[in-house]
Amino acid sequence: MSWASVAVGSRGDCGSDAVEPRYAPFSAMRVCLICVEIFAWGKYGGFGRATRMLGRELARRGTEVYAVVPRRRGQAPIEQLDGITVLGFPMYSPLSMTRLFRECDADIYHSQHPSFGTYLALRTLPCRRHIVTFRDPKDYLDWKIEFQNPSVNRLQVVLNWLYEDWIGVRRAVRQLDGLYSTAEYLNDKLKRKYRLNSTLDTLPTPVKLRRNVVKSTVPTVCCVSRLDRRKRPHLFFELAKQFPHVEFIAAGQSRDKTWEQQLGERYGNVPNLKLVGFLDQFRSSALSDLLARSWILVNTAAREGLPTAFLEGLAHQCAILSHVNPDSVASRFGYHVAEDDFAHGLCVLLKEDAWREKGEAGYEYVRDNFELNLVIEKHLAVYQALLGQSVSSAH
Repeated sequence: MSWASVAVGSRGDCGSDAVEPRYAPFSAMRVCLICVEIFAWGKYGGFGRATRMLGRELARRGTEVYAVVPRRRGQAPIEQLDGITVLGFPMYSPLSMTRLFRECDADIYHSQHPSFGTYLALRTLPCRRHIVTFRDPKDYLDWKIEFQNPSVNRLQVVLNWLYEDWIGVRRAVRQLDGLYSTAEYLNDKLKRKYRLNSTLDTLPTPVKLRRNVVKSTVPTVCCVSRLDRRKRPHLFFELAKQFPHVEFIAAGQSRDKTWEQQLGERYGNVPNLKLVGFLDQFRSSALSDLLARSWILVNTAAREGLPTAFLEGLAHQCAILSHVNPDSVASRFGYHVAEDDFAHGLCVLLKEDAWREKGEAGYEYVRDNFELNLVIEKHLAVYQALLGQSVSSAH
């Protein structure tokens, strides 16, 4: 059995009440994932989807996995989910995370984006290894868009800003043992925001490839997204009116049920538009089947990080039609929309089946950079290197 050569607690004095360092065999590694959600109990977003996928696959490979997340309606304080022990804390009592982090007694605390949880984990267990994957860093303009287009209300946006960008969180980030991003294009933004001197390595989002892709015989485009204001789903619905010969399918729901009802009343009678609601990819193949038959994935959001839906669409050979263009994914593997002219972009992709070549190239891009097994092995290599090093990384 291979044992870590150095204790995780090599960062100096941990304080009199700190938990003692663990000397963990790699085969019995214990990892705690810290996130604002885990794609269950009514909260379904990209962060949670990535956290659940990562935790599930680590658990399948013998890692003991915990996740500390806000407790949602219907969620017990302790739950078992896909091999992950999920510890939930009351939404408006974040300090209770301190006890949960101690109960995890993990070797590595891995934040799925910086948050107050990152700060608390580092303060509570400074002797352990702490790393973060930046998924959607927001600058002033990003927060302005969020405030102007709230998913629920503007107070929630302010609370989210405090939870992610409080000065204590920013300071904690610069003390972590490892800083990673989901894509290289985020590096410049992260350097400015957190005053970092070095370029970050990547820990991509894991994506499962669809091996048997059979496209619909009729032009089919889909939108896989929350139907919230920032996502601007009405642009997708209006596009359906302009292309009656194309089948439009929207998969998703809104956190604001009144807003969602208004959308349904306004667009529910468009004959070539189907609103199929939320499709849980962890419970059935319905989402994968939708992407497999779709020609094009449309994203109308005002702002995004690198959306998981982009990667999942490409993993099913869908071309991308999008207003946002993170890592030039839309321009390379579809069409980058200027001035919200989605109609022109759709015409370009449909003409002479241009979407097909774009989707096939995107599939190869995901296969080479985001394929599930490849990404999980990279995470495990990072964890093992951290547990085997004697001095925490400097940033």
